[in-house]
Amino acid sequence: MGEALREARKGLDQGEVPIGAVVVLDGRIIGRGHNEVETRSLVSAHAEMLAVEEASRTVGDWRLDGATVYVTVEPCHMCLGALFLSRVERIVFAANQPRSGACGSVDDLGQRGLYGHSIEMTGGVMKEESLLLLREFFTRLRNEEI
Repeated sequence: MGEALREARKGLDQGEVPIGAVVVLDGRIIGRGHNEVETRSLVSAHAEMLAVEEASRTVGDWRLDGATVYVTVEPCHMCLGALFLSRVERIVFAANQPRSGACGSVDDLGQRGLYGHSIEMTGGVMKEESLLLLREFFTRLRNEEI
């Protein structure tokens, strides 16, 4: 999760909502990303999507069987759908997302048995560290520093 938090910090430094993600397979990071929605003017440039894209390039396949994704904020429906489709084995997230979280906050797609695949989900890992970055972002935003 520490690496995902470092990615989130990169996003914060670029004026993005500070969410970071890494994909780990066999003990090594094969993909990483941070939000780049504003930078790329692309709605799908979420941390998880970018990390999975890089991971797929690294392994040469869209299938990420056995991989774990660490992300600093609970994935939204779009990202969780991509994680299901890429067949990751596990998602570990830090902070809940009460407005759009699809791993139990607003919806729990993991309990629906989608795509004939299940994903183990764990939340709350390094939650406070993630929340600190989010608070810093929104404080800067309110003070128009971003």
